[in-house]
Amino acid sequence: MARAPFSICGETIQPGQRATLALGLPSQSSYTPLSMPVHVIHGKRAGPVVFISAAIHGDEINGIEIIRRIRHTKAVEKLRGTLICVPIVNVYGFFNHTRYLPDRRDLNRSFPGSKHGSLASRVARIFAEEVVDKSTHGIDLHTGSNHRSNLPHIRANLDSEACALLARSFGAPVIINANLRDGSLRQYAMDKGLLMLLYEAGEGLRFDNLSIRAGVRGVLNVLRTLGMLPKRKVVKEERVIEARSSQWVRASQAGLLRIEAPLGARVMSGQVIGRIADSIGENEADVISPVTGIIIGRNNLPVVNEGDALFHIATFDNSVTAVKAIESFQGTHIEGLDQGDYPDPAVI
Repeated sequence: MARAPFSICGETIQPGQRATLALGLPSQSSYTPLSMPVHVIHGKRAGPVVFISAAIHGDEINGIEIIRRIRHTKAVEKLRGTLICVPIVNVYGFFNHTRYLPDRRDLNRSFPGSKHGSLASRVARIFAEEVVDKSTHGIDLHTGSNHRSNLPHIRANLDSEACALLARSFGAPVIINANLRDGSLRQYAMDKGLLMLLYEAGEGLRFDNLSIRAGVRGVLNVLRTLGMLPKRKVVKEERVIEARSSQWVRASQAGLLRIEAPLGARVMSGQVIGRIADSIGENEADVISPVTGIIIGRNNLPVVNEGDALFHIATFDNSVTAVKAIESFQGTHIEGLDQGDYPDPAVI
């Protein structure tokens, strides 16, 4: 029996076809029409329906490039099921280089949304109805925000065995059993019964090649695990470590921050990981790690205020093993590239 067509954004896509669609959004005072770009690959054979979204925070752009590369991989030509790619969810924030929408709301705190609510609520409702509600799985792509960099890691509900399997298959060196936040896309997806991963890597408004490579490979790994793409003939087992918890270390005073420990470093409880001094180099205070763990997030701005988040540290049962997983991950994505999976090698 032939597979049924797929309907989205008021359009119908036949099996074996691709389509690039425009999902209409609320207009602004300039009368400029706005739309959310949606790319659909509807495979000839049945399978899951997976959405991949990026830039739900408009300044987090690594995911846009990840989606572009995935769409151009040879692997997706043999896709089973349906892939919905939304490279820019928050079009308003993307235009203005900002995390938020014009109403200063966070789109990732606005789900399930409402057709009659705020701008953020209306955009959330459109995305939820047209994309999320038509899917069985989701992968949301993020970076650090507010001049922060994140070590590539996955946030997921590890209490679900099926979700934990997908999280491990992604191949990021660190997985965090992250709490759900009210109004988030992950919360909405869970309420709808979807299995969803959140990938964090890199810094806002910047392309980071290692994070992008890892994101492309990770998404393809998940699609293979779901049976949507052919399995690799030779599979290299990725070293993945699950974090027990994580916490931010904040500035005890205002001043200029000098970083003593890089992203991905193993730090010991009581270790000095940074120093803050005033503008003339006096009144210096040490930034002390309260735990033994791995730095998975870091502030990149030297000028800090009292209370600013500086270092995000994840704790593990064995932090030495976690470091080895990170080193293995970095070696894989710096040195080893599969040209079939990673198009445009000149820019990778």
